[in-house]
Amino acid sequence: MPAQIIETNPVPFDRVDIDPVTLDIIENALRNARIEMDATLVRTAMSPGIREQGDAFPLIADPAGRMIVGQFGSFIDGFLQGFDGTIEDGDMIFLSDPYSCDGAISHSNDWLVLVPVYKGGRLLAWTAMFGHQSDIGGSVVGSMPIRAKSIFEEGVRIPPVKIWRKGEYNEDLMKLVMHQTRKPDWCQADLNALVASCRVAANRVIEMAERFGENVYFSATQELLARNHRAMKALIAQAVAEEPVSFEDYLCDDGMGYGPYRIKCTMWREGDKVVLDFEGTDPQSVASINFYLNKNMFKMFFGIYMIMVFDPQILFNDGFYDLIEVRIPEGSLLRPKFPAALSGRTHALGRIFDILGGLLGQKTPEFLNAAGFSSSPHLFYSGWDERPGGNGEWFQLFQIAFGGIPGRPLGDGPDGHSLWPGFTNVPNEFLERYFPLRIERYSTEPDSGGAGLHRGGNGIRMTYRFLADGAIAIHDDRWFVPPWGVNGGHPGKRARKVLESSDGTSRVIGNKVEDVAVEAGDLLHFITWGGGGWGDPLERDPELVALEVRQGLVSGKGARDYGVVLAGDGSVDADATRDLRADLAGSRGELPLFDFGPGLDELRASCERETGLPAPVRPQWHEKTVPAEAAE
Repeated sequence: MPAQIIETNPVPFDRVDIDPVTLDIIENALRNARIEMDATLVRTAMSPGIREQGDAFPLIADPAGRMIVGQFGSFIDGFLQGFDGTIEDGDMIFLSDPYSCDGAISHSNDWLVLVPVYKGGRLLAWTAMFGHQSDIGGSVVGSMPIRAKSIFEEGVRIPPVKIWRKGEYNEDLMKLVMHQTRKPDWCQADLNALVASCRVAANRVIEMAERFGENVYFSATQELLARNHRAMKALIAQAVAEEPVSFEDYLCDDGMGYGPYRIKCTMWREGDKVVLDFEGTDPQSVASINFYLNKNMFKMFFGIYMIMVFDPQILFNDGFYDLIEVRIPEGSLLRPKFPAALSGRTHALGRIFDILGGLLGQKTPEFLNAAGFSSSPHLFYSGWDERPGGNGEWFQLFQIAFGGIPGRPLGDGPDGHSLWPGFTNVPNEFLERYFPLRIERYSTEPDSGGAGLHRGGNGIRMTYRFLADGAIAIHDDRWFVPPWGVNGGHPGKRARKVLESSDGTSRVIGNKVEDVAVEAGDLLHFITWGGGGWGDPLERDPELVALEVRQGLVSGKGARDYGVVLAGDGSVDADATRDLRADLAGSRGELPLFDFGPGLDELRASCERETGLPAPVRPQWHEKTVPAEAAE
């Protein structure tokens, strides 16, 4: 940690013994403070992405910047690595440039606020929150250009700066930043919401220190970190073998016609420590799908996955980071070199969770999850509202779609859910009230979840009727390489986007497109992918399959993937089901641990027939990691 911060604490905090009751009270008070941060945010922000969907991530950390409670891991360590200024009472830090904080935030749309919390002249804690801004300037509406070749095309980049210095507000700086965005009203309100959330949490920390004493509060946070360390040490010994295991998965394409891109990770244990090595991951892309993966962020992902799968009662925090070593090759898709574009990083970010599942489940298949809805598909819609009553005003929508969570050891994957547990859907009534569109359909996509003893969650079909001329952009993945099933479960169905013109013609459009013109009356069918199935589909209760057919979750044809035959009245034909299951079981051979579906060569050969889109071209890298055709 920089000396200019240590010097603010000339008298260190004393470690004292904490009784279990006091520790429990402080732990839950911290949990509540984190929840209060979220509540403050949604009551103050204006953009749909933050206000309605909750695309923001809070934390409360100790003086060293280690997260005690939060959601996305600590952003503070990355910030401290690149910050050479002073940190003083009354300061508030603001930043958005991933390259200035070692990827602690991963694209420039995420605005991060950090507040050092002082008590009695000593740094007691940090509070922080970042949220996705709907527009920060740049070459396209929404500031996430798919075809960007450098971060300079993606909008304003903010290095670590002080919006408050010793309690004094830097108004000129904020005017400069807001001048870069197409939606300064949203951005200013959202930034104010981040600030308010951090201050609320800071006040709660001060109140705890005043109630229990500074040394007791500090000691409680250290014990929470130590408790997490002990728990993770045991989980690693239980779930990670010394023999290396590898797993790889793919991003379908980069939006410029190239793909798929491989992400590979090898994992093994050395004593108490787990090593995760991404050697074999493809080089960085010329387009914006690169993900500048902060190592501490990945450690948090690993810890979250371990805890949620093996022991969900543990409060996850940063206490276990010394138990994990992460190796990421420089110049790879996960460690791109400046000034690589980063705005489309959400697909690689989500795919990391599938990679973790594939790694951790090989030793303990009973805990294995299938591949699921490992992304955050984006829809952008913008233009001038020339309808009567629209007043010719500018509008722009940024919305995150949901899909199918994977089949799991303990049950089916939820249908139409977000990758991030805290995200919520934008209500259709909100969309129709504030944007020139109508939602004509919002439903599950039958059979999109992979068949299994535990079915993968279905994706959704959301049909938008545009009521004003404008342009749309889409960021999505899993349209080419399907989400795999496990323990005999089948892969889920892939994503698909269809634009239907008001004259009745329709066409499949890509899952990474921008500046697609739409006219009033056009329909967009936004279909997301499902999760892979878990376990043998032939072991699923036939009556449950019949019920799901009646509910519209599975089609009559899809029921046969479970070996279930339905009579004309929708009931189970027991004899035909028994015979079909016997035939299927006798002809399929041994059930695979992973069912990836067809290989890449077969997927390429069948791509246009099955998806309506040409297959992506294999990336070709040279010294500057730019495909030759794209460099022309």
